[in-house]
Amino acid sequence: MNLSKKISPFYYLLLFYITVSFFLRIILFFHPITQATFSGVDTVSLFVFGFLSDFFVFVLVSGFLWLYLIFISNSKYFKPYGYFILGLFVALLLYISFGNTVLNEYGSALPKIVIAFLSIKTVLFALLLFLPRYRSQIRYWLFSFVIFLYVVLILQNGISEYFFWNEFGVKYNFIAVNYLIYTNEVIGNIMESYPVIPIFSALFIIAGLVTYVIVKKSKVYIDSIPAFVEKMKISGIYFLLFGMSLFAIPALSVKENSQNIFANELQANGIYKFYLAFMNSELDYFKFYKTVPSADAYAQLKQQIPQISGETTLRLIQSEAAENHKNVVLITIESYSAEFMKMYGNEKKITPFLDSLATKSLVFTNLYAVGNRTVRGLEAVTLCFPPTAGESVVKRKDNKNKFSTGAIFKEKGYAVKFMYGGDAFFDNMEDFFAGNQYDIVDKKTFAPNEITFDNIWGVCDEDMYNKAIGIMNKEASTNKPFFNHIMTVSNHRPFTYPNGKIDIPGDAKSRDGGVKYTDFAIKKFFEMAKKQPWFTNTVFVILADHCASSAGKTELPADKYRIPAMIFSPGFVAPQNYTNLMSQIDVMPTVLGLLNFKYQSKFYGQDVLKPDYKPRALIATYQDLGLIKDNILTVISPKKSVKQFQLALKPNQTVPLDFQIFYEQTPLKKERTDLVNETVSYYQTASDILKNKKYQKIN
Repeated sequence: MNLSKKISPFYYLLLFYITVSFFLRIILFFHPITQATFSGVDTVSLFVFGFLSDFFVFVLVSGFLWLYLIFISNSKYFKPYGYFILGLFVALLLYISFGNTVLNEYGSALPKIVIAFLSIKTVLFALLLFLPRYRSQIRYWLFSFVIFLYVVLILQNGISEYFFWNEFGVKYNFIAVNYLIYTNEVIGNIMESYPVIPIFSALFIIAGLVTYVIVKKSKVYIDSIPAFVEKMKISGIYFLLFGMSLFAIPALSVKENSQNIFANELQANGIYKFYLAFMNSELDYFKFYKTVPSADAYAQLKQQIPQISGETTLRLIQSEAAENHKNVVLITIESYSAEFMKMYGNEKKITPFLDSLATKSLVFTNLYAVGNRTVRGLEAVTLCFPPTAGESVVKRKDNKNKFSTGAIFKEKGYAVKFMYGGDAFFDNMEDFFAGNQYDIVDKKTFAPNEITFDNIWGVCDEDMYNKAIGIMNKEASTNKPFFNHIMTVSNHRPFTYPNGKIDIPGDAKSRDGGVKYTDFAIKKFFEMAKKQPWFTNTVFVILADHCASSAGKTELPADKYRIPAMIFSPGFVAPQNYTNLMSQIDVMPTVLGLLNFKYQSKFYGQDVLKPDYKPRALIATYQDLGLIKDNILTVISPKKSVKQFQLALKPNQTVPLDFQIFYEQTPLKKERTDLVNETVSYYQTASDILKNKKYQKIN
């Protein structure tokens, strides 16, 4: 074969991708939403640089095609190699299916997906091995399927880019990433909004026709499989282009520098824009959300936080009493909804210890988590900052040297640590906490004899608490106060934990079991802590990172953000129920207030025990940003959308009023403009402060 025939599958798929991208640019160029006049330079640039971007992006995404084609051969079916390879496939399949692997431990659909893939791979290899007479036909259909899959994905991407532009006037951004996270909701919306059946019927018909043409022109590759040397030449060319693409794609994106924003968006490659959105985890508030003049936004914020002045949240927190440098232990519990606890109406008796501890604590009965991911909860109690559009600050590149609770404690002479039973590398936690001057204690620091049980997420909570007690004993011996933030892991799928601890088996993979074991482990922690000399000089703060589920009938179902929270410190913090509405970002400023700390603050969170606190709660997803106040939920969303809902309590006669958490959310008939402005002020100023690096640590 000559070179053109050897690379024909790549060539024809590339030609198809470039053609689809070219016509897509033309369609978007003349789309009604593209309200701009293009200069000659802009027009040439967007098509020329756009073509180059498309070429190099295709080189990268064709890596799977190269991997498939390069392993097509007849020699691997010769005896005895074929039987040996098949044996490896069967052994691996049996091990994944019946062994206690990481995949089985994690649960969910992942092991099923891997088992299905390996099963198909094993069966196909066996057919090609034992049916040499039909090997060519089987290989032909496999080749056709791979080409068909690429064609469908190219067409699907083109259609998706069109509809995304039709809705937002841009190529993919973090909203597109968000759509992958909320798959059920997005699919439901698509089904209701577009003629899905005709669109996908046409897509598959066109894909079938295109696949037929490409296979017909490029099946010479499988009719006359390249020899080893020829495959090395193909691989050499591919690796050269692959390396060039890694440098060329970012360089071309720099060329998206026109004053015409539409020209930059049209020039960009959608797949690369999606990658950037995924990696950068941000969504430009000022481009997609309702805004007001900056001075007005900060003036509105000053009504909520009277001590601030100018376009900043900086203010002095003072106390007439002397500072109290008690130790502080903050425990954030994984996926712990308020509805798990007896005081909120749960009758399963799965939180007996925390139910008991609540009667001896300052309990925040009306507290809302800011988000539905662990990183949002960690952001809330560490930065005391509103959830901004896109991903949590924890997972962003610009996440270091922020103004944090840890920074305040460090300033006061405390030892500051983040303790996590898993690998803190996960979800960028290690980078975030280390970058904000926390010492890290995670699974990597555990000696083998300190681990009695672990799963995919890390060591069981008992092991983490045992480790924490040992560390705090050492800290106390230095006569230096400590602030330790402990993040639990056991109440997370697959909900496995040591057997024999509670009346629900640890291998039952039960959520109730996960909740009950988490409660049991906290009980054991307090039993150990009470025996330590530092116990009476310590404030314990316990709250959830987020609820167990965030799905509901509306964008932001309020009841799915209600979490338990309490402060326990016998002889220092009097037991009581604080019933005012508050946010997760207010917990640590309130703790600092109880300690009478004097400090310069940038926190949006406030001491809720102060008389000037105005009750409200902030809740959000990746793109819907909400404010609860006056029993009204205001939600601002991309495309400058604003929605308001009246929250009407669903009465439950068996639960005290302050602990009832379920509400009907009905659209508000008449807009509360004051609440819209307040919502905008919180999120617009927060986005401005992050964007302009005004939330850095005070030196």
